[in-house]
Amino acid sequence: MADDAVRAPLPGAVLFACNFNRVRSPMAEALLKRALGDRIYVDSCGLRREATETGGLVDPFVQAVMAEISCDLAAHRPKTFGDLEDDSFDLVVSLTPEAQHRAVELTRGRAAEIEYWPTFDPTLTDGSREARIAAYRQVRDTLAARIAERFGR
Repeated sequence: MADDAVRAPLPGAVLFACNFNRVRSPMAEALLKRALGDRIYVDSCGLRREATETGGLVDPFVQAVMAEISCDLAAHRPKTFGDLEDDSFDLVVSLTPEAQHRAVELTRGRAAEIEYWPTFDPTLTDGSREARIAAYRQVRDTLAARIAERFGR
């Protein structure tokens, strides 16, 4: 049987969620948009805002590794669950344990799927710039592979 014959239909709307919406979830959002264009609605959010001088921006290492694959995230502004204009998602993909708990609350009483994709936080990597960039690339590539596996069109 061909893969397409057993593959589930695409959800109409997907939300990626993590802690601050500055690293993992914006990467996943951009990767899925890159893979499927506007065939489905894709968004991302975090649990809370980061209280730093760069809290309103995507992490610079994220911008760098995503630019390597022609994804421009300069316009992305982190948002929380409360900032979402619509919360009618068919699929919520949580990338952290904390976001998984919030996804369960968000979808309670709704016909929405929840998937948990535990994803390493590359901001925890110490060392040289190259070592840190390598950690971000690994997260990007892991998310890209998972997206291709889950949504592979």
